[in-house]
Amino acid sequence: MFTGDPKILLLALLGGIIPSIVWLLFWLREDRDKPEPKGVLTGVFLVGMLSVICILPIQQFIQLNIASYEWQVVLWATVEEIVKYLAVIVVLRKTALIDEHVDWPIYFITAAVGFAALENAMFLIKPLQLEQATVSLLTGHLRFLGSTLLHTVSSGAFGLSVGLAMHSTPFGKKIHFVIGLLLAVILHSVFNFFIMEDTEGNIFKAFGFLWVSAVVLMLIFEKLRRMK
Repeated sequence: MFTGDPKILLLALLGGIIPSIVWLLFWLREDRDKPEPKGVLTGVFLVGMLSVICILPIQQFIQLNIASYEWQVVLWATVEEIVKYLAVIVVLRKTALIDEHVDWPIYFITAAVGFAALENAMFLIKPLQLEQATVSLLTGHLRFLGSTLLHTVSSGAFGLSVGLAMHSTPFGKKIHFVIGLLLAVILHSVFNFFIMEDTEGNIFKAFGFLWVSAVVLMLIFEKLRRMK
């Protein structure tokens, strides 16, 4: 458990937040023609971070009541994707800021990297407490490449699907929402299944799968950005 040392907490937060900010800045460059308000993006990021706290008891409930580990993984992924979506809706529900197709994935990704920031920080606390600097560095580096990108890709895919349906019928929007959620859960679950067996081969497969998905996401994002 956390000892209460503010230095450890600060280092863990920095180790979690900085990689997330790097990824966020990368995606915001893709929306540089008409950027979203920084204050609203900050709000979505912070709500995304806080949503980690809300999800912990739900994940614990799933772990205690679902015997199959495979189903636990799928349900954890489902809950996380829904919570990240709600983080976006909580901030944007009374605004009219969504006026382009690409706005949806931008806000989804912002919530996702906020979620990853606190999640990563929590993973860093234990090795920092044990004064395992090398372990902390490796943990942060792997989560920068893995977990943070995973949340970005899965929520980005969800946001792209919702964005594509921006001017669709109400039924069409519901269909795209379901498709986006399913796609996000599948991407999230597949990555987790790859790393369930902590072998070198599986880790390479997991990261390969993730980077291929990220490239596809970037290509679709670029096409969506050009839609009027």
